Amino acid sequence: MRISTLQAFNNGVAGLQRNYANATRTQEQISTGNRILTPADDPVASVRLLQLEQQQNVLSQYNSNLTAAKNSLTQEEVTLNSVNTVLQRVRELAVQAGNGGLSAEDRKSIAAELTEREDELLSLMNTRNARGEYLFSGFQGKTQPFVRTGDGTYSYQGDEGQRKLQIASSLNIPISDSGKSIFESVTNAGRLSAGPVVDATGTSTLSVSAPLVSDEVAFSSGIQGFPEEGIELEFQSDGTYEIYQLPRAVAPATETALATDMKMDSAPDKSDKLVFRGVTVHLDGTPVGGETIRIVPDTSSGEIKEKQGILNTIASLRSSLENPTTSNSGVRDAVAVALTNIDHGMISVDAARGNIGARLNVIETTQTDNEDVALVNKSVQAELRELDYAEALSRLSFQTVILEATQQSYVKISGLNLFNAMR
Repeated sequence: MRISTLQAFNNGVAGLQRNYANATRTQEQISTGNRILTPADDPVASVRLLQLEQQQNVLSQYNSNLTAAKNSLTQEEVTLNSVNTVLQRVRELAVQAGNGGLSAEDRKSIAAELTEREDELLSLMNTRNARGEYLFSGFQGKTQPFVRTGDGTYSYQGDEGQRKLQIASSLNIPISDSGKSIFESVTNAGRLSAGPVVDATGTSTLSVSAPLVSDEVAFSSGIQGFPEEGIELEFQSDGTYEIYQLPRAVAPATETALATDMKMDSAPDKSDKLVFRGVTVHLDGTPVGGETIRIVPDTSSGEIKEKQGILNTIASLRSSLENPTTSNSGVRDAVAVALTNIDHGMISVDAARGNIGARLNVIETTQTDNEDVALVNKSVQAELRELDYAEALSRLSFQTVILEATQQSYVKISGLNLFNAMR
């Protein structure tokens, strides 16, 4: 077998390059701390690392969404806390206004503070977030949700949507609430009206207050609740009266009263309170007999006002207090409706705060879960990518010895030739 000089040189150079490349690669691994420098080093591990990196990027986006959701809900919660504080003060003012001994000027003073509280609530309900979007306008973040109209009432301009953010692979969480669901969809205690006293003699002093739905459960209890079309009170000369369901039967002889043998107080200056199936009314005056009063759903606005916004409730009370012609009984009725509606409004606000608290708990739990997953991912990535320094340093030492031996062998082999061998 013959080995040419060129072949011997090529083999030596190739060996030097191979051993030098091995040592250089190990040195690069040590300097970077990574076992895998190119996908060719470990194709399977490289694919797995790529998948883990993608998952880490997704988790990073989820964490950003969690932070944004938490900030938005925290701001909403703070705003609702402020709304609740204002409503507490408005309720105190309403109770104060119910004092029958107040003069018209006293009531105007209360109305003046109610005006300021109205403006404060309007500002809170139109709160913006850091992006300049309204918190309570639903999907229409750039539209002011609550606007005061020319007649002093308020209208809602947003929609009923809830903006959401994805905080996990299959979990979207609402980061806002519509103002309609919190501040407008409040049960209206003043959705009934009392018709005028029908008196054939024209001598009756009987009158009735505005009806108040004081017990929503009793009012809505199916066939045992308040009749859908209302009731009619029929009075006798001795002060007793019976209650009939509307519409009344054509033949009175076959008609059965819902309640009977009820009697008004004989004192002419005392108001009698009637509570019937969740509805409260006050009866004043002395009946002469034969009078009838109907208590029916209020359709004066074209439809039954089942709901009334908090701002409109306060505006209605303020208007009654500002009007010098409002009687004591009128103030009493306005205060009664306002107090009940404000209580309903506070319940609605508290329910929204409870929902926000539940969402914040979900955010906190999800954030913890994401952090745990990210930690596991980093651990797996470290196992796949990071270098075992002890093994690498040992390998580098061995490769250095081999490289030096190869260099020395190459020097000796390259110095041999046929003339040296013949001497």
